[in-house]
Amino acid sequence: MKKLMSLFCVSLICLLCGCNDDMKVRETITLTMNEPVFMPADVFRSSVKVKTQPEEITQQGKICFYEGYLYVSEPGRGIHIIDNRNPSSPRATGFIELIGNADIAIRNNMLYADSYVDLIWFDIANPALPVLKDRLENVFETLPPVEEGEIDYQMCFSEEAKTKGVVVGWTKKEKTITHEYYKNEEIYYDMASSNSSGGSTGVNGSMSRFGLYQDYLYVVLNNQMSIFNLGGAKPEKAADNMYIGGNVETIFSYKDCMFMGTPTGMLIYSVADPVKPEYQSFMSHVYGCDPVVVEDDIAYVTVHAGNNCGQNFNELIILDVSDVKRPQPIVAYTMTKPKGLGIDNGTLFLCDDGLKIYNANDPQTLMANRLAHYSGMEGYDVIPYNNVLMMIAEDGIYQYDYSDLKEIRLLSKIAVKK
Repeated sequence: MKKLMSLFCVSLICLLCGCNDDMKVRETITLTMNEPVFMPADVFRSSVKVKTQPEEITQQGKICFYEGYLYVSEPGRGIHIIDNRNPSSPRATGFIELIGNADIAIRNNMLYADSYVDLIWFDIANPALPVLKDRLENVFETLPPVEEGEIDYQMCFSEEAKTKGVVVGWTKKEKTITHEYYKNEEIYYDMASSNSSGGSTGVNGSMSRFGLYQDYLYVVLNNQMSIFNLGGAKPEKAADNMYIGGNVETIFSYKDCMFMGTPTGMLIYSVADPVKPEYQSFMSHVYGCDPVVVEDDIAYVTVHAGNNCGQNFNELIILDVSDVKRPQPIVAYTMTKPKGLGIDNGTLFLCDDGLKIYNANDPQTLMANRLAHYSGMEGYDVIPYNNVLMMIAEDGIYQYDYSDLKEIRLLSKIAVKK
């Protein structure tokens, strides 16, 4: 609607400046529209199922490790639970069916997950039998992903839409639109493109949109940061949603700051006051999607091509963030197609042409200090923890023992069944 208002304002200016009908252009276009499929709210919220029998993983997703168990959020379907106390022989133990789930975080035996518009939490004191506790309704503004075409946002967010329930899918339809505008005037349409890490806590991968600090959960979604207080009997919204912009895609908690990856750079906010995040700085880079991880005041950022970010650069960027108000670039390296990454005690794990492992003690000599390269898989994200590297890839979950960096070895693989 804002875009239509822009069109109206520009047209009005042209009229006042003496535009006439001879300068007017009429254009008719046909678009492939994604119209929403609704599920009644009561049906949507009663659809959660905790299953003691595991289900096969059919698509890679976000990962979180907590007290010997690996939790895999499969986009849209739910959460797989894997007993990983013996990484050489991991065993799937259950599945939480959760429509619209994309991210998870764990704190003090509570697993927090998004389900499209809601935040849901489960007691996982017994990981083999999670217990659904409750949910906060309508705390997120999110829609299912679309493969191509435009989204009819008016149908999704109108007053009538609110009575229909929750958007859980799409139906494609052709829609013809006619616009009149003056020559040399920019055209706006009323549609938009769908390009669309005190207490024990889980360890998230670098692709997560959930970050934990003290008693608070931070969620970044659609240019907004949502803050939830986890310190009470149940989660509470700690503050109004905060506009941060930048199309933030990932978040990483380090010291008292949140480091966020955006399509145009790394964004840093202080959460020293947990309910009033304060902007610190923004370090721009070439246009590209990126996660970020930090250790010993050094930030590692990947930028990759072949995505909706619209660029052809593939890089690993390393920065000094000892002064979060003035981060300084150290070095950038050309990569193949990097995605998720992790850092543990100076060892960098990078999903790039499979899995690459580096001694990162000296960023300037990183390329000369590659410790291993495992190819033949498309790595997505990693968690290095207690000398075990957990990597989720398109075809499975790989685990490596890196207790001896001279003899890194594969421990196991759980296949992703496509």
